[in-house]
Amino acid sequence: MATKISVRQTFVYVFATLYLLTFLFSIFERQTLWLLLVIVPLHLVYLNNIRQGKHSILRNYPLLGYLRYFFESIRPELRQYFFESDLDGKPFSRRQRSIVYQRAKNVRQTVPFGMQANSQELGFEWIAHTMFPVHVNEENLRVTVGSSSCKQPYSASIYNISAMSYGSLSKTAVTALSAGAKLGGFAHNTGEGGVSPFHIEGGGDLIWQIGTGYFGCRDKNGNFSEKLFQEQVAHPHIKMVEIKLSQGAKPGHGGILPAAKNTPEIAAIRKVEPFTTVASPPAHSAFSDQFTLLLFIQKLRVLSEGKPVGIKLCIGNKQEFEQLCREMMHNQIFPDFITIDGAEGGTGAAPLEFTDSLGMPLYDALAFVQNMLKKYGLRDEVKLVAAGKIITGVDILKAISLGADICYSARGMMFALGCIQALQCDSGRCPVGIATQDKNLYKGLDVADKRVRVANFHGNTIKSTVEVMEACGFSSLDDVTPDKIFRRVEQGNTLSFKDIYFPKAAAATEISRNYVLN
Repeated sequence: MATKISVRQTFVYVFATLYLLTFLFSIFERQTLWLLLVIVPLHLVYLNNIRQGKHSILRNYPLLGYLRYFFESIRPELRQYFFESDLDGKPFSRRQRSIVYQRAKNVRQTVPFGMQANSQELGFEWIAHTMFPVHVNEENLRVTVGSSSCKQPYSASIYNISAMSYGSLSKTAVTALSAGAKLGGFAHNTGEGGVSPFHIEGGGDLIWQIGTGYFGCRDKNGNFSEKLFQEQVAHPHIKMVEIKLSQGAKPGHGGILPAAKNTPEIAAIRKVEPFTTVASPPAHSAFSDQFTLLLFIQKLRVLSEGKPVGIKLCIGNKQEFEQLCREMMHNQIFPDFITIDGAEGGTGAAPLEFTDSLGMPLYDALAFVQNMLKKYGLRDEVKLVAAGKIITGVDILKAISLGADICYSARGMMFALGCIQALQCDSGRCPVGIATQDKNLYKGLDVADKRVRVANFHGNTIKSTVEVMEACGFSSLDDVTPDKIFRRVEQGNTLSFKDIYFPKAAAATEISRNYVLN
């Protein structure tokens, strides 16, 4: 029975043949010996790989195995540029990214030849339009944030920049975002990394986010510092304060700032020791339950001289949030706003289990919080902010129909900066200079140009929101209701968002309607 020759044995014969042929030809042409400069290094790589035990592929295929690693390394690019359809890409499709690019560049935003989505597919959604369109003023699409306890309410756009920290984003990216917010008249959330000089340099309205690390307002032991908070929050660019309890992409998981990234500049912003590893714990040390959270909110409101103070969270345990509502009602202490971050929200890096399996999706969470606030009579005091893959006017209106007053976008604004969804956010090698601290990369991001694109994207998205509202007969944001938005839940059957997310209210409406008809 013939014995099969392995790839390794084949290369033994190949190298032996190459050496033999090289020396034979060198008898007639001495320059042939230059081939050894190629053959010998390849042979050394071969010998090294057959002796190592770390990579089975390279041990069995000492040279050809590298092809596997090469093609794996360019797999995302091959898929994105050659094989994906306009609707396939994740987490955002080519069609979604393209509309952001077009709006940011202020170029053609129309699509030719008709719908590409399958309208018969389960999950397909649409909005009911009217036979009698109305007129809507863009000036009316601003919402005042501030409860009865707030002394400095803030008039916010319905579309703002979501939390992204300096350190995660480059200085040029942060400056461009803040400057774009100033041009467009909307707000920029700092992320939990603190208020950097680049947030201030851009000149936009800021929402200062405070996480478990209390960056920018922490003492040497990492605890909250009233003095540092009061000094920072007094800055006129800071319009609101957001206490981050959790985020959708990694709820309940604290971040880590590696020592290598903790430069003196970033350390000064975050109030930590430079070149040390700084961990953000999963939980806050300034409070431990719903009641002490409310006391902390009240403390920050006093220290900020009445600026709006809110919380951000991804809904998990429903009973915990309902208990928070009970405490609000009992103590008459309210956050000025609550940011609901859906589990589909993004981040630079997160464990797979947290990204894929923890947290409530945005629509379910919005509807739940809306119901709870109404149940306990708190809705008039608290504004709702929605975050999680909101990049078009229709996305905004869907969130508003479920209870949101205003919306955030992080990745949409990154696309406006030039993000190509290279999925390199956690590598430090962002090719367009957004999610990196590499000067050779971030200096390629032109702040003067990108700030205009950010403002354009915001303005054109608001314009598209107005156009959809007019087509659907929504004269104001209050008219955007869940009974006008529909989803195909099975073949031949569609339900409105009201039926899906507010079934008790929908049932009560149906009983009332039948009573009137009968």
